[in-house]
Amino acid sequence: MFIRPSLRDEIRAALRLTFPLAGAQVAQAATSFVDTVMMGWLGQDVLAAGGLAATTFITLLVTASGIITGVSPLAAEAYGVANPKRIQQLTRNGLWLSLLLSLPVMGLLWRMDGLMEHLGQAPSVAILARPYLTIILWGFFPALAFALLKDVVSSLSHPQPVMVIVMAGTGLNVAGNYALGFGHFGLPALGLSGIALTSVISYWAMFIALVVYLLKQRLLKSYRLFQNLLRVEPQVLRELFWIGLPIGVSFALEIGLFTVTTYLMGALGPEVLAAHQIVFQTIAVIFMVPLGMSYATTIRVGQWNGQQNPAGVRRAAYVGMGLGGFFMILMALLLLLFPRSAIGLFLDLGNPNNAQVISLAISMFAVAAVSQILDGVQTTAAGALRGLKDTRVPMLLSFLAFWGVGLASGYTLGFVVGLGGIGLWLGQAIGVGCSAILFGWRLGRLI
Repeated sequence: MFIRPSLRDEIRAALRLTFPLAGAQVAQAATSFVDTVMMGWLGQDVLAAGGLAATTFITLLVTASGIITGVSPLAAEAYGVANPKRIQQLTRNGLWLSLLLSLPVMGLLWRMDGLMEHLGQAPSVAILARPYLTIILWGFFPALAFALLKDVVSSLSHPQPVMVIVMAGTGLNVAGNYALGFGHFGLPALGLSGIALTSVISYWAMFIALVVYLLKQRLLKSYRLFQNLLRVEPQVLRELFWIGLPIGVSFALEIGLFTVTTYLMGALGPEVLAAHQIVFQTIAVIFMVPLGMSYATTIRVGQWNGQQNPAGVRRAAYVGMGLGGFFMILMALLLLLFPRSAIGLFLDLGNPNNAQVISLAISMFAVAAVSQILDGVQTTAAGALRGLKDTRVPMLLSFLAFWGVGLASGYTLGFVVGLGGIGLWLGQAIGVGCSAILFGWRLGRLI
C-alpha cells in the first residue's frame, strides 16, 4: 500500500531541499555576477569583453553540469531503496566523467578568443577577453566535480553544507576580486586576469572543502564515496553519460539560446552588448532559485519513483512547478518596479556617458522580467521529468522551443524587423514560453 503524501508535507519537504540548493545555486552564480559587476567598474569595454568571456565559460560549464546531473535521479532512486553501494559506484564514476568532460572544454577555452573573431566580435573584444579565458579554464574541472558531489549530497537529503561552502567560496571570490582586480592590500592590479584568477581559486577551494566534509561528516562518510577511486567501470560511465547527455544537450539548448543571443548583441555594438550583460547577469542570478527548485523537484520525484509511488511523484512535480512560478512572479514585479537599482550595481547612473546603455538596459529588463515567470515553470517541469529519467523527449522539445522558435523569432525581430537588442530579448521570451507549454504537456502525459 502506497503512502499518500499530503500537500503540506510535500511543500515542507520540497522547501527543505530548495532553500539550501537554491542558496547554493545563487551563491555559485554570484561568482560570475560579482565578476561582471567588477568588470563594469573597470569600464564599458571591459564589461563587454569580460562579460562575453564569462558567459562563454558559464555556458560550457552549465552544459557539462547537465551531463553530470544524470547522477541525481539515479542516486536519489538508490537512496529511496537504501542501496549505498550503488551511490558509491555512481559517485566514483561521476568524478571520472567530470575529468573526461573537462579536458576538451579546457582546450576549447584556450582557443576561444580566435573563435570570437570568427563569430563576429570586434578584435578589441577578443583581445581583452583572452587573458580571462586562458586563466578561468583551470577552474573548469573543480567547478564540474563540485557540481557532481553537490548532486550526490543533495540526493542523500544533506544539501545544507553545500550552501555554506558555496557562500564561503563567494565571499572569497569577492575579496579576491577586490584585491587582485583592483590592486588592494599590497597586491598588483591585474584587472580581468585578477578576476579570473580569483574565480579559479574559489572553485578549487569549494571543491576541496566539500570533499573534506564528505570524508569527515559522520553519516556521509559511512557511504565511503571515495573508496576504490581509481576503479573505473565503463558500464556505469556509459549509463551516466547516456542519461546525462540529453540533459546536457537540453541545458545547452536553453543557455545556448542566451549565449548566441549575446554574440548577436555584440554584432549590434558595444553599448547594446553592455546593456545586455547587465540584464543577463542579473537574470542569471535570479534564475538560480528556480533552478535550485528544479534540482529539489528532481530529487523528490526520483525518491518517490524509487519507491514506486505515483501519488508521491505527481504531488512532488506539481509542488515544484507551483513554487517556481510563484517565486518568479515576485521577482518579475521587483524588476519591473526597480530596474535602475539593478543597473546601478554595474554602472554609474549619474555619468552621462552611460545614458545610452542605461536606457537600453531598462527596456530589456521590462521584457526579461515577464519571461522569468514562464522560466520558473518550465525549469521545474524539466526537473520533474529528469526525476522520472525522461531525458530524450525533453531534449527534442528544448530544441524546438529554444532554437526552432526562440532563436528564429529573436533574429527576425532583432535584425529583420529592426528592434535590435529588444527584439532579441523578445525572441528569448517567446522561446521560454514555448518550452513551458511543451514541458508541461509532456509531464501531464507521463503522470
